[in-house]
Amino acid sequence: MAGKRPQKHKKRILFVINTMGSAGAEHALLALLHCLDPEKYEISLYVLLGQGQLMGHIPEGVRLLNRDYTELPVLSKEGRRVLRRTVLHDAFTDGVLWKRLPYLIHNLMDMLRHHRILPDKLLWRLVADGSARTQGQYDLAVAFLEGGATYYVADYVNARKKAAFVHTDYERAGYTRALDLDCYLLYDHIFTVSEEGKKGFLNVYPECESRTTVFHNILDVHEIHRLARVTGGFTDSFEGMRILTVGRLIEVKAYDLAVKAMHLLKQRGRNVRWYVLGEGDRRKSLEHLIAAYGLQEDFVLVGQVENPYPYYVQTDLYVHATRLEGKSIAIEEAQTLGCAILASDCSGNREQVCDGVDGKLCTLSAEGIADGIEWMLDHPGERQRFKKVVAAKQNFNLEEIGQLLELMES
Repeated sequence: MAGKRPQKHKKRILFVINTMGSAGAEHALLALLHCLDPEKYEISLYVLLGQGQLMGHIPEGVRLLNRDYTELPVLSKEGRRVLRRTVLHDAFTDGVLWKRLPYLIHNLMDMLRHHRILPDKLLWRLVADGSARTQGQYDLAVAFLEGGATYYVADYVNARKKAAFVHTDYERAGYTRALDLDCYLLYDHIFTVSEEGKKGFLNVYPECESRTTVFHNILDVHEIHRLARVTGGFTDSFEGMRILTVGRLIEVKAYDLAVKAMHLLKQRGRNVRWYVLGEGDRRKSLEHLIAAYGLQEDFVLVGQVENPYPYYVQTDLYVHATRLEGKSIAIEEAQTLGCAILASDCSGNREQVCDGVDGKLCTLSAEGIADGIEWMLDHPGERQRFKKVVAAKQNFNLEEIGQLLELMES
């Protein structure tokens, strides 16, 4: 009897990410995981903070390494409470806090000198140090987000090759070499999600130029279109122009300016209503601001929704007015579903929206946003032209997966 054919060894790949909350990087990771063949690769995932509502969406063949995991949304009230408890636990594990005290003091003083204190950036090192360790050796370990995941893979994962993803405008987001402890020098390759992101990163790490390339976000375009056809979307009876924004309620998303822009639009007699899909730590302050301007019916914080795609196809205008971006998944989703788009003129956004070609860019101020919206509303022909252009865009980028997988062969 013929012997059994020997089973081919699968390459072992580990992905590490900070959380699996509903944000752009997490959705990009899910799309990437769905593109990897579980017959060829043994794929594992470690979520540094062991939390996030997207865990139910990971492909069947991906092994979760966390012993304890909660699907509580990271931006919900209860989710933030659990998150704080996890951070405290990691900080006091094996005396991590005391060991890192000089690091914390040095970087805190540096932040004070620059008048910009970022507690989350300080704490990522403690979380990485205090998290449970992975076992065994991997052929490739991928840190899919800045901060904790990147520190963890650099210091605590045993892998033949290591890659790190940078999803943000690195310098403007508040990262420094002192915070990183030069950890990117330990990586075989760094992937940024945009050309401008690459330039910003190399301003800080010029010696990494030969091993830094752009890896555009991957979208599951067919699934997005399928979900856009599912029943859902706006449920009110508003008959004016609908404006949509999708994103977390955090400072960098500049919703304070959006509320003020909406106030100007109402003063100018515009029959518009602005809807925001997302949650975050700025909800209460935004609710107070909305009430102060009397916009409770006009600027609607819808909250986190399971399926945002019907909203995209039903809106008259998608607005993405942010202080900074790496590369916005929300803009790419809006383009995939053929939305007319207005975006603030900042790094990341200007790489995705070509002013006057497939959308409009505006200055990041209440007046600039309001003027941009008015222009879009007053030029319906241009809005339709923008919609046709963005609908023809291709956001697959599957060829770039080969760059990542080739690291294991080199």
